[in-house]
Amino acid sequence: MKPDHRTNLFRYFSFSRLLLLSSLLISLPTFANPHEYILDNGLKLIVKQDHRSPVVVSQIWYKTGSIDELNGVTGVAHVLEHMMFKGTEKVPNGEFSKKIAAAGGRENAFTSYDYTGYYQQLHKRSLPMAMELESDRMRNLILTEEEFAKEIKVVMEERRLRTDDQARALLYEKMMAMAYQSHPYKNPIIGWMNDLENMRVEDAQEWYDRWYAPNNAILVVVGDVDAEEVFKLAQKNYGLIQKRPLLPIDARKPQTEPPQVGTKRITVKAPAELPYLIMGYHAPTIRNVTADWEPYALEILEGVLDGNASARLNKSLVRENQVANSASAGYGAMARGPGIFFLSAVPRAGKTVVELEQALRGEIEKIIKEGVTEEELARVKAQVVASHVYQRDSIYSQAMQLGRLESMGLSFRDIDTILEKLKAVTAEQIRDVTKKYFNDDSLTVAVLDPQPLEKKLPAKAPAGLRH
Repeated sequence: MKPDHRTNLFRYFSFSRLLLLSSLLISLPTFANPHEYILDNGLKLIVKQDHRSPVVVSQIWYKTGSIDELNGVTGVAHVLEHMMFKGTEKVPNGEFSKKIAAAGGRENAFTSYDYTGYYQQLHKRSLPMAMELESDRMRNLILTEEEFAKEIKVVMEERRLRTDDQARALLYEKMMAMAYQSHPYKNPIIGWMNDLENMRVEDAQEWYDRWYAPNNAILVVVGDVDAEEVFKLAQKNYGLIQKRPLLPIDARKPQTEPPQVGTKRITVKAPAELPYLIMGYHAPTIRNVTADWEPYALEILEGVLDGNASARLNKSLVRENQVANSASAGYGAMARGPGIFFLSAVPRAGKTVVELEQALRGEIEKIIKEGVTEEELARVKAQVVASHVYQRDSIYSQAMQLGRLESMGLSFRDIDTILEKLKAVTAEQIRDVTKKYFNDDSLTVAVLDPQPLEKKLPAKAPAGLRH
């Protein structure tokens, strides 16, 4: 799915931002609808009824992503996502997508650091077919060397197209590898090329056997359905699949990133028209929805810096001081691992990245010294509420909200608490987290040094690319 492999800086962290700052500022009655069921084999089912149109979205989320990979097989979670469309004995290669298309539906998949998901969106009458297809490949996938050899080439070409040949994406990848010393977030979701070149079908099979099980999955169904009927359908299709011995997220080995003890800097040379600067500060993510307060303050800070055209970075760096062509902030409060608060910008013609870095630092210093205004706080909180109103128009977005929360170890039942925590953020708390986390000892700076662009024909997407 496109969002998890976008080539901009915040392809992962802005995902979390969208979830928390636009879909979590929801009143409790909005989410009073979801019904939760647990099958005997551990599969969690969440159903949300939305009867505005005869459409349904069905998603299966596996609580595993690139965070669970080991050195030498980076990218295997994403590779298996591709292989999941290669067929079972009951549904041969290619038939899954053909059946969904014939029913007038659409389907795809996505892999992130923290989870992997598959979805179908189609007329409600086709939900039984979609669930039958999806449950079949949960345990009956056929992985062959022949199909793997074809698909791994597709993934390698995808990496070339979306990372190696995209200067900013390449800079982001190199920065993440430097910012994290030991945590798996240092590895790209799509994997390192050397690992892809040496990956075997047995690696994908092992990943499938280990993680693809009902007790490691969440089934989310949103649309014009009856919750009890969906539960019966889930029991029929998933109920007989055996659970597997594996640890839940909160019982897996902790992967704590060692404290950073000084500024890290990296310069990446790549063909590009303009320089690009990224500054990343290590920051906490939500571990205890009720007790934590810092991640909520950082979320509101992000909105103050980059909420809209009138936010501080755009107002000061782009419009007033004209040191940048563009400037952004990005942070995700929800993740299974540690977070980073990003600042990024493109210098205006005649300005250097050194001047740009100083300008970004200056905006942070203003907040530390002067704080933020009550007007800014009110604006940010109003924006996220308004954004949610738009989100509710889409049953797909509603399903994504539910699935992401549950797949990262939280619950849709936390939404009301998170809402109150965000509403309670004060100007003093924003100032406190800025002072605490925006320091040079936890900073990684990445600079894109643009090289001459080669004239070449536009790249074509590799055959079979699903994203």
